[in-house]
Amino acid sequence: MTVASLRGVTKRYASTTAVADVSFDLHADRIHGLLGRNGAGKSTVMRMLTGQDLQTDGTIEVFGSAPYENTEVLRQVCFIKESQRYPDIFRVRHALDAASLIFPNWDADFADELVDEFRLRTNQRIKKLSRGQLSAVGVIIGLAARAPLTLFDEPYLGLDAVARQMFYDRLLADYAEHPRTIVLSTHLIDEVADLIEQVIVIDSGRILMNDSAEVLRSRAVTVTGPASEVERFAAGHTELYREQLGGILRLTVQGATPPRESENLQFEPVSLQQLVVRATQLAGREQVFEGTTNGKEVR
Repeated sequence: MTVASLRGVTKRYASTTAVADVSFDLHADRIHGLLGRNGAGKSTVMRMLTGQDLQTDGTIEVFGSAPYENTEVLRQVCFIKESQRYPDIFRVRHALDAASLIFPNWDADFADELVDEFRLRTNQRIKKLSRGQLSAVGVIIGLAARAPLTLFDEPYLGLDAVARQMFYDRLLADYAEHPRTIVLSTHLIDEVADLIEQVIVIDSGRILMNDSAEVLRSRAVTVTGPASEVERFAAGHTELYREQLGGILRLTVQGATPPRESENLQFEPVSLQQLVVRATQLAGREQVFEGTTNGKEVR
């Protein structure tokens, strides 16, 4: 079942195109990773999905309807971002009380458990919180809301490593008991790699990858060995990364299947983070090659 879909979506701000002809689906009861570099267009996509911004071209549907200025749709959506702002007069308890009025599936007991785990005091003023404490408020609301579509736009970056792991553990456990559609946008790919089921990589406003994490991992391999043998193995496949020291070549390639046995070649799996980084670097090199001549842009 498709919870949300984008078809040919473009977003322009004056002369800047933040998102260009983007199409993908968010599936029910699945954890999606929306990955990419800073400025790639991830936050713009999430703002459009949550009705905070209107696309310039294309169509967006969330639960079968356009989300922009659609109260019925937005009551089913929870969007938590790193720059989350609250009224200056709010204390932690006010933020939680407001969330309980907005989200029909709000679990107050679960929120109280999380407040204790993240060592917050409900009477603390929001504007007096540290960055980590403010991040904790956001992830507590995102988890306890149990919204059918929940999007986290890197709100956990302010948390230390222990608190982030606590968030991941709680997210996975609660998702198992209360399945819903979740989108994680993050730079900490290695940390969330075991959580993500569907990977969407956006680069320079365009979709670079969109597939299951398992399939993407199976399509890439790093091979090391004598240069001539590595080149033969990699022939016809997409090269993502190359290192050479003397006669020894190390290549990361996409679409190649390692043989069952090889005397001279060594094969290593490619992590999700390595795959995303290398594919994004390759896309950047191709864009530079296609879009510039002697340092001047060509169209």
